Amino acid sequence: MEGRNGQRGIAPDDLQQPAAEKQAPAGSSDESLDPLFSPDAARDFRVSWDAVQIGFVDDPQQAVRKADELVRQVLDNLSQTFSKQRGALEGQTDQVEQASTEQLRMALRRYRAFLQRLLSL
Repeated sequence: MEGRNGQRGIAPDDLQQPAAEKQAPAGSSDESLDPLFSPDAARDFRVSWDAVQIGFVDDPQQAVRKADELVRQVLDNLSQTFSKQRGALEGQTDQVEQASTEQLRMALRRYRAFLQRLLSL
């Protein structure tokens, strides 16, 4: 995509981070890929999965039902995380017509970071 000066630019929907951002240490940018689950939630999901796997020996059908329920819980948790993040991002862009280019650029970067978090699963 060519910009106003004939220079090649990055498309707004480009999910690839520029090389400089890829090499930045974790946590050094507002776009760092934070976990989608709290440490406690992730630990609880792993403990539940271990119990499901162990239970397979005694009751395979029940283990599969519990695995299905656990995956549903994980997806529900992820959906809640997405809703909260989306609400925060939408709050920043509600006034798009009045927003400065810099505000819009930062909002787009936050959307990109969140999408990268989702795709990193």
